[in-house]
Amino acid sequence: MMKGLVCGTCGYVAINGTAPDKCPVCQSPKEVFEEKDAIMTAENEGPTEKHVPVLKVIKQCGLIGEGCTDVHAKVGDIPHPMEPDHYIVFVDFYVDKEWVERVHLTPNLNPAAGAHVKASTGKLTAIEFCNKHGYWINEVDL
Repeated sequence: MMKGLVCGTCGYVAINGTAPDKCPVCQSPKEVFEEKDAIMTAENEGPTEKHVPVLKVIKQCGLIGEGCTDVHAKVGDIPHPMEPDHYIVFVDFYVDKEWVERVHLTPNLNPAAGAHVKASTGKLTAIEFCNKHGYWINEVDL
């Protein structure tokens, strides 16, 4: 398990070791952040692997082109359930531990998200939040 500073309002996780003055997702003040040992990794996953984001980096962006990299995140090698009482709430994307984008998910849709990042090098991180099993993380090189 990994530590992170979690926003008490929206669930954003600061993974760079510092709580921001304002949450980049919901703009809540620094005071709502709490350090938690809350982020699960592949080592915490069972044999079915339904939580760890599977990341695919596509160097040539299909929309923007030059200067943009497409990133796809599928939740789990075996797709995570997306039922009303058990689903992935969001996937957050980071480049070099700095937050880039959040994609909200809803039940009855696919457990997947995509982002266009304005970076071609660095470490891409995705954190997904399961409403029953918490935060899960994975990283790849861009």
